[in-house]
Amino acid sequence: MTTCATLEDTARYRERFAGVLAGNHFREQNGLWLSSIGLGTYLGNADDETDARYTQAVVRAVESGANVIDTAANYRFQRSERAIGKALRQLKENGFSRNEIVICTKGGYLPFDGAPPRDMRRYVEETFVTPGIANFEDIVGGSHCMTPGYLQNQLEQSLGNMQLECVDVYYIHNPESQLGHVSTEEFYARLRLAFEALEAARADGQLSFYGVATWNGFRVPSNDQGYHSLERMVTIARDTGGVEHGFRFIQVPFNLGMPEALTLANQTVRGEAMSTLEAAANLEVTVMSSASIFQGRVARGLPPELRSTLGSLPTDAQSAIQFVRSAPGICTALVGMSSLAHVAENLELAKTEPLPVEQFMRLFSEA
Repeated sequence: MTTCATLEDTARYRERFAGVLAGNHFREQNGLWLSSIGLGTYLGNADDETDARYTQAVVRAVESGANVIDTAANYRFQRSERAIGKALRQLKENGFSRNEIVICTKGGYLPFDGAPPRDMRRYVEETFVTPGIANFEDIVGGSHCMTPGYLQNQLEQSLGNMQLECVDVYYIHNPESQLGHVSTEEFYARLRLAFEALEAARADGQLSFYGVATWNGFRVPSNDQGYHSLERMVTIARDTGGVEHGFRFIQVPFNLGMPEALTLANQTVRGEAMSTLEAAANLEVTVMSSASIFQGRVARGLPPELRSTLGSLPTDAQSAIQFVRSAPGICTALVGMSSLAHVAENLELAKTEPLPVEQFMRLFSEA
């Protein structure tokens, strides 16, 4: 019996909201039905109060029609993952199957345990070096590692934090962090080893899909030091896992202030220049948007004309999320939500259809 999200179970989740939420709120990608708005867990204090609020927010979000939950091992020193685990147990009591919910997490940055350590080097040595999980030379910039042994350790840690047997999407977190320290060729050699490890974990049933969650890698010109070639990544995945490889998701920042994934033709697929969103569609990779409201910076003070084009929604935050979930090529707009009020406001938008493509693209023709 599978312990990850399935097409059948996510379809059942979608049916729970038939006639209540907009028909295009759910999108079928890679054999799953995913909500167009997902809950992120990055921000907030590392304290018990914030833990409790995240648990409540995850429960309410799933009950309101958002079945995509995003986190990372290093978010709030592992506390976000643990809060999600508690929420999943509550949701099970409330009649929601774990297999209806798409859980995404990340590994790459060194995570502390509950709070920052007093002695960083000692913590790294005792936690990773002495047990043989990673060497100091594997850790670039003092904070990032993506060796096979380290990623396997972090995957198992995340599974333990959330008390899961399998995560649906496991991302290498900001792999571009490596590019300031190693050559491009060395970077892709390291990525190949990482993909091999993730394919092995996939074969063992610990994850369904994997990918990369980036900040700059897909938003910069192709000659930038931190640039990622999506086609090259997919080629490595095919070499590693065959045509049924698990590299099926990427996460990129996309919002009203950061539209490069749509507007910058920095990718090349079969010799043709195109945007990251176009490349992902061509390469059968699903795109999740991080920073959908840019940590609140595009959730207030929007011009009236822009609000009008986006559908004259009640709040700026809803307008900003509507921009992201309506973009052609974006599957899910991830939004940090650690309060019930924000969940209620943001998920109210799930009752509204995303903009038609023609209306969305008008935003750029009028710019």
